[in-house]
Amino acid sequence: MLVLGSGLVYISKFNFTPVAVNLGFIAFSEVPLFYVIVVSLVIGLLLSYLIHLVGEVSNSFRFRGKDKEIKKNKDEVLELAKRVHQLELENEKIKNGTTLEVVDTNAL
Repeated sequence: MLVLGSGLVYISKFNFTPVAVNLGFIAFSEVPLFYVIVVSLVIGLLLSYLIHLVGEVSNSFRFRGKDKEIKKNKDEVLELAKRVHQLELENEKIKNGTTLEVVDTNAL
């Protein structure tokens, strides 16, 4: 904050020449150049922040969609793993020729 204040003092010390500013329909005369510089800097910072904010919101929506897709795919993988495990148990039962129902305590 001290550096920012020092920079503003330095700019104001050497840029206090009065200038005319024309903003379309509105015209200002005898405005110190320092004010024009500072206002231009603040407006530029605000515009760049708004552009950055729009990009962040866009990324947020895109990632939300990807997170839903990842969750759906994880659920599908889990269901397929359960089905594979059930088929392996059935395969073992057929190989061994047993008719007893096999209970796997480690099943998903």
